[in-house]
Amino acid sequence: MQEPGRDLLAALADATFEAYRMAVISLPRDVQRVIEKAVAAETNPVARGELANILTNIELAGRLRVPLCQDTGVPVVYLTLPPDIQLTEQLYDAVAEGVRRATRQVPLRPNAVDPLTRRNTNDNTGAGMPAVHIKPGGKFQVTILPKGAGAENMSRVAMLLPSQKDKIEEFVVETVCRAGARPCPPVVLGVGIGGTFDSCAALSKEALLLPIDEMTEYEQRICDAVNGLGIGPMGLGGDVTALAVKVKTAACHTASLPVAVNVQCWANRHATVEVKR
Repeated sequence: MQEPGRDLLAALADATFEAYRMAVISLPRDVQRVIEKAVAAETNPVARGELANILTNIELAGRLRVPLCQDTGVPVVYLTLPPDIQLTEQLYDAVAEGVRRATRQVPLRPNAVDPLTRRNTNDNTGAGMPAVHIKPGGKFQVTILPKGAGAENMSRVAMLLPSQKDKIEEFVVETVCRAGARPCPPVVLGVGIGGTFDSCAALSKEALLLPIDEMTEYEQRICDAVNGLGIGPMGLGGDVTALAVKVKTAACHTASLPVAVNVQCWANRHATVEVKR
């Protein structure tokens, strides 16, 4: 097993910087395809105009190389380690360095603050920030999923009873109904089902990394129910309140049914960069 040396750590910082830069400036192709499809499907003229504005926003951000949104989020990081890379504290430090560099150079809005004093570090790092999730894999790569507060604040967790399995759809729809216009719809919804109180929340956020241009029958049913609310783009009414619903599941205790909904705005931003070795 290889203990990460200085060159590898520098490469990880570089990859983190590049992934964050890519994530805030351009959307994954599947996300843009779904937005384009929504424009064609929307029957409300005001809503169709808002969706067209979103596409203009995407085009301008890419052409001018500036962030898609003024809220560049907090860094949620997924780090994949191959078997020969040793997990050390230095890896976390390298990721944090990449985030600090991105904050200065992209630039990013400094969003990370102490939860009690509200003191801003001005570099998007701090205790537990960036939030780094590490998993084994075949490639050494870093994925950045920026989460803005408007959507993140609308996310919810429920500990349902096993007999309430049929209430999952209702909980998701209720979550979006409560959120209204605040998460800048049309939204993308990550739904975690099962696991434990904390792991179902992690599943719901990971679900946002799945391709959204295709849904299972179950996901489509929930998405259709959400769209039945009529909230529409930016809360101005319309057919498209949710662009997609993505579900991840895990085994859970026989006496529980944890469910989490992680709300994401239309800008379902994320990017993956392989670390050069």
